[in-house]
Parts: sequence; C-alpha cells; structure tokens
Amino acid sequence: MLNFIWAFIIIIGIITSLFTNNIPLMTNSIVENSKESVNICLTLLGNICIWSGLMKIAEDSGMIKYLSVKMKPVLKFLFPEIPENHKSLEYISTNMIANILGLGWAATPAGLMAMKELQTLNKNKEVATKSMCMFMIINMSSIQLINVNILAYRAEFGSKNPSEIIGAGIVATIMSTVVAVAYVKIREKWY
Repeated sequence: MLNFIWAFIIIIGIITSLFTNNIPLMTNSIVENSKESVNICLTLLGNICIWSGLMKIAEDSGMIKYLSVKMKPVLKFLFPEIPENHKSLEYISTNMIANILGLGWAATPAGLMAMKELQTLNKNKEVATKSMCMFMIINMSSIQLINVNILAYRAEFGSKNPSEIIGAGIVATIMSTVVAVAYVKIREKWY
C-alpha cells in the first residue's frame, strides 16, 4: 500500500512540474536531494552500528539479563497475565531497554519475538490479549532517554547543539507512556 502512495505522490509531482513548466527545477531537486539522502543514510548507519554494537555487548555481558531481573516488579504490574518465567518477559524487557536507549531498530526484533511468545499464551488466536495490547501501547509510546535518530538528524543538518532536545524528549516520552499505560489499565477494568 505504501508503494502505491509513494508512486502516486511522485506521479502527481511530475505532472505538476510538467504543467507549471518546472522540469529543470524538479531534475535539480532530485539530484541534490539524492546526495542529501545518501549523507543522512551514512550518518544513521554509523549511529546504528555504534548503538547496535553497544546493545549486543550489553546482551553478551549479561547486562540485559540483569536489567530484566530488576524490571520484574514493573513487568508484573504491567503484564499480570504472563507467568513469572515465561520467555516473553525476556523479550519484552529487551525491547523496553532498547527503546529506552532510543534504539528502535534494535528493539524491533525483540518486540516481534515477544508478540510471538505472547501468542502462545493466547487462547483465542483471533483476538489480542490484554498483555499484547499493553505491550503494543508501551512500544508505541516508548520512554526514550536518548533519541538517537533525532540527534543524528540534528547533527547532520548543522544544529549547534543537537543534544539540547534530550530533556524535552525525556519529558514527552515519559508523559506519553504514563498516559498510555493508564489508558490501558482503565480499559482492562471494563473488559
């Protein structure tokens, strides 16, 4: 579906440039933006490599397992339906830790595995469980201490202080997560 949307936007742009006689402007814009896109990709690739490597080191060193144990009281509150030593809790905690560090790309595989494991606990395979809904909403609102992507974009586009948004980002993501969890907990009481 997204491919059709992008194709539609590109076709409309080409048609508009034909009717407004802006073909040279469109061609120059495509070439210049292609260079910029490659620069952004290289910047993000470096960040992804560094942070994914740190996440792998944290996992191999046992830090993820240690933090998962420390998160048990929070996970028990958020996911009371999940048995205590179920594999999904490890994936959920890994996902949450990666999201807190602003590593959405590193959080995705753990999130997919968590949902797969949560599905094994689901009696009605056609309907999401309360735990699945809670996990999804926490994933969407995710508390982030450092939003690596935004910092990389700000640095790439010449911000004098790319990290000045960290405080506002922490406040915004904490608020969104608290509201999201409260919403799901209230909805759980009705169903």
